[in-house]
Amino acid sequence: MITEFQRLKADENDRLKLDWNLQRTLAKINYHIHTDAIKENLIPAELPRQQMYFVYANEADLLNVALFGTTAKQWRDANLGNEGNIRDMATIEQLVVLSNLESINAVLIHQGLEQGERLLQLNKIAITQMKSLVQNSSLKKLK
Repeated sequence: MITEFQRLKADENDRLKLDWNLQRTLAKINYHIHTDAIKENLIPAELPRQQMYFVYANEADLLNVALFGTTAKQWRDANLGNEGNIRDMATIEQLVVLSNLESINAVLIHQGLEQGERLLQLNKIAITQMKSLVQNSSLKKLK
């Protein structure tokens, strides 16, 4: 009986890892939509390569602050013992919202909205979507 219980728990954990990995992969794929919008709208052609990295990092942190309330560096400094980054430690719900925010931010960039306004809108969206997902009974079944 104990062996069967352990097998069932292992199967359940494998399924959860698969769900999380799928969401993490979707967020990574959507990140290309986000970076393309940055490249097309926020990075001048004459900007040195090193400066480009700062623009991309700044926009990634915009999403981090909108969703997690902290930048990647602030999170790393507060979580020195953790391997990975803030997004690697995200829940399934957070990864779903992150993927959505990447697409939405790309649209807002194309519309020419300033970063501060985008942050406000993205944070409101993140809060609304997180509430919806946390209360969603079908998502609870995945856990």
